[in-house]
Amino acid sequence: MSETDFFDTNVLLNLLSPDVTKSERAEDLLADRGTVSIQVLDEFASVATRKFRMSMKGVRDTLGIVRRICTVEVADIETHELGLDIAERYKLSVYDSMLLAAAIKAKCTTFYSEDLQNGFKLDGLTIRNPFTC
Repeated sequence: MSETDFFDTNVLLNLLSPDVTKSERAEDLLADRGTVSIQVLDEFASVATRKFRMSMKGVRDTLGIVRRICTVEVADIETHELGLDIAERYKLSVYDSMLLAAAIKAKCTTFYSEDLQNGFKLDGLTIRNPFTC
């Protein structure tokens, strides 16, 4: 892995998974660095507190580690417009499209996600399910 790899929120959430295989795979992926967006950090905080009942301190501690390991791509108007273009062109959700736009803007070549079609390619970016490849 490298900074050309982008991690969807679900990869980070698998750090909390009771499935040891998935949590170890997520740890291995993140150990080699990569890129996330502010949206990924926000979504992680929301799901971790709501679904996993993680304390805000636990969320902050976990995301602090992620921010030290990964490059964080900050969205701007250009990212937003690209995300809307992707949503329109590929008929994807706006939220997924914004993540893809952030990955493209960060010049990533691999987008790790469980939620999108494995092997799908767009604008120099390849979607990979890290738990099946």
